Amino acid sequence: MITRYRRKQMPNMLRQILDYTYVLIGAFFVAIAFNLFLLPNEIASGGVAGVSTITKALFDWEPSIVQWALNIPLFIAGVMILGKNFGTKSLVGTIVLPFYVFLTRDLQPATVEPLLAAIFGGIIVGIGIGIVFRGKASTGGVDLAAQILHKYTALSLGVSLAAFDGLIVITACFVFSVEQGLYAIIALFITSRTIDFVQVGLNTSKNVMIITNQPEQVRRILLNDIDRGVTIFNGSGGYTDEDRKILMCVVQQNEFSKTTQALRSIDPEAFVIAMNATEVLGEGFKR
Repeated sequence: MITRYRRKQMPNMLRQILDYTYVLIGAFFVAIAFNLFLLPNEIASGGVAGVSTITKALFDWEPSIVQWALNIPLFIAGVMILGKNFGTKSLVGTIVLPFYVFLTRDLQPATVEPLLAAIFGGIIVGIGIGIVFRGKASTGGVDLAAQILHKYTALSLGVSLAAFDGLIVITACFVFSVEQGLYAIIALFITSRTIDFVQVGLNTSKNVMIITNQPEQVRRILLNDIDRGVTIFNGSGGYTDEDRKILMCVVQQNEFSKTTQALRSIDPEAFVIAMNATEVLGEGFKR
C-alpha cells in the first residue's frame, strides 16, 4: 500500500520540481534582458520592470528594490482582494525576479542601440515569461493589478492589462522621449509574440470545416488517406433550408495541401473553411 502510494506521488513531485525549475530559469532570462538591454537603453516596456526603469532615471532608485517594493504588496493585495490561491510558485517568481535583477545589475550593456535593445530585449523577456508560464506561475506585478482593476470595473482583463502597460509607456514618453516610448511599444509587442511562440511553438495545425455534397466520400478520404479523425455536425443551409452534413477535421500544417487536393478531386464545389489551430491536444497530436 505504501509503495503504491509513493509511486503515485513521484510523478506529481517531479512535476512540481519541473514547474519550479521553469519559474527560476524564466525569471533569470527576464532579469538578464532587463539589465543587458532594457534598463541601459531606458526602454520602459510596461510592467513593474518599466516602472523601475522610470524611477531609476528620475530618482536613481535601485530597480530591484523598486520591483520588490511593488511586487510583494501587489501579490498580497491579489490574495486578499481576489480571494484566489495564486500559489507558492507565483510567490517565488515575484520574489526571485528582483533578486536576479539585483545579482546581475553590474553586467555591461549588450548594446547601446535602442532599436536592437528593444528587439532582443523583447525577445528574451518573452522567452523568460513564456518559460515561467509553462511552470503555471507568473512574476506578479502589473498582472495582479490588472486583475484587481478587472474585478471592480467593466473592463476586460486584456484591456485592464493594456491600460497599465499603456500608462507606463506614456509616462516613459514624458520622462525620456517620444522616441523611447516608441521603442518601448516595439519591445512590448515583440514580448507578447515571443510568449505565444514559447507557449505554442511551431506545431501549428489547421482546423478544416467542410460542407460538401459528397460527405461520405470525403469522410472516407479523411479517415483512410489523410489518417485523421472526423467529426460530423448536422446543419442546414440558411438560403436553401436544406439539411447538410458539416465535417470537421484537424490536420497538421504539412498535411493541409494534401487534404485540399483530395477534397478537390471528390467535390470541386465543396465549401472549405481552414482556421489556424495553435494548440491541439489528443490522439495524433500533442499529449
